[in-house]
Amino acid sequence: MNRQKHPLIAGTLILTATGIVTRFIGFFYKIFLSRSIGAEGIGIYQMIFPVYGVCYALTTAGTEIAVTRFVSCEAGKGNLKKARSVLHIGLLLSLSFSAAAALLLYVNADFIAQRLLQEPRCSSLLRILSVTVPFGACHSCICGYYYGMKRAGIPAAAHLTEQLTRVGAVYLIYQIALSEGRSLTPSAAVTGLVIGEFCSMLFGLFCISVRPGDRSHSQKRNYSLLSLTWNMLLTALPVTGNRVCMNLLSSAEAVLIPFTLQQYGLNTERALSVYGTLTGMSMAFILFPNVLTNAVSVMLLPSVSESFSAGRQAQLNRTVRKTISFCVPMGILFTVIFLLSGKYLGNLFFKSEMAGDFIITLAWICPFLYLNGTLHSILNGLGKTSLAFFNNLTGVMIRIIFILVFVPHVGIEGYLWGLLANQLFVTLLNLKSLREYLLPEPPV
Repeated sequence: MNRQKHPLIAGTLILTATGIVTRFIGFFYKIFLSRSIGAEGIGIYQMIFPVYGVCYALTTAGTEIAVTRFVSCEAGKGNLKKARSVLHIGLLLSLSFSAAAALLLYVNADFIAQRLLQEPRCSSLLRILSVTVPFGACHSCICGYYYGMKRAGIPAAAHLTEQLTRVGAVYLIYQIALSEGRSLTPSAAVTGLVIGEFCSMLFGLFCISVRPGDRSHSQKRNYSLLSLTWNMLLTALPVTGNRVCMNLLSSAEAVLIPFTLQQYGLNTERALSVYGTLTGMSMAFILFPNVLTNAVSVMLLPSVSESFSAGRQAQLNRTVRKTISFCVPMGILFTVIFLLSGKYLGNLFFKSEMAGDFIITLAWICPFLYLNGTLHSILNGLGKTSLAFFNNLTGVMIRIIFILVFVPHVGIEGYLWGLLANQLFVTLLNLKSLREYLLPEPPV
């Protein structure tokens, strides 16, 4: 029983171990940021991430999934040279798109900050963030290749490299600012993102250069690169369109929350502080256990894709059922933990009663949140990208409706209700989409 026979288990364990380490680092990093730039600064910092999400969706998301799916299929057939060509094509596509996106983001930073985000202070952050886009595209494609090869060690090490260098860079900037009598700003945190992605990209390029091939150079090319590129685009474009749409709606969500909180009666500073406390502090706790289900999700996509292409229906049925039987009890466990300790955790780590209240309310989404990520990955692995998109789109629309209808009247509680309704409804839609794989196996 070696690791090669159980790549899903081995990969999940590797990603989980690394994820726990990076989440711990990221968690205490969030505490550090909350105390050094404040809740309002965290709110401003968090507002730029939907924009980065749009850039990522445009340039990388679809290509990364296409690389993972095509590499897993070709590697499963022993076509290692073709799998390597998939990586090269993915890098070419992602870097071309990301360079254009980075330029557009840099040039239009003022317009996006003032007109779309309604926060002029985001302008300088967006310019710094634009540099990150090509680095992230390269890093993601390389990770997609190794996920497809079911070698999770290198992506795990790349994520750890990104996290360590990002936090280290920001802490160094903080020490320099402290020695000069200045305080840390959100710009420093974004600069850390750039440095982290750059170092992660260098690590990935180093890995593919020193381990060039898996005997790929000994195989002759008997396929058309143009045809392969076209097939990858056919896979990537629907995912890209789906992700762009989702991230545009998430961007609207990030703008609407502070805006509707002001309609509720809060001033700009208070609205950003509430938004920062929710997204930058309380969600850090709720998402922390998600490290395990995220690891499962990443390894599920290539495994499900390979099983589906081989027509192994019984194995797919077992995978779906085991995923549910693992994620739901885990979610229930953490719901209980957060309900009992949410207040204490918020006060201990963030010195914020508001953060504790949010943790208690958000605890109810845990079973659905942890399950939905894995079900979404299974749907993508089965090629049901349109269904996955529709389910997630429905969830985002539910959240936006709650923001527009309830937040102006009851405050941030209206958004928290929307999060619960969103996760519950999306879970039901995902289970319906996978109903054929939930049936018990017929007796032999």
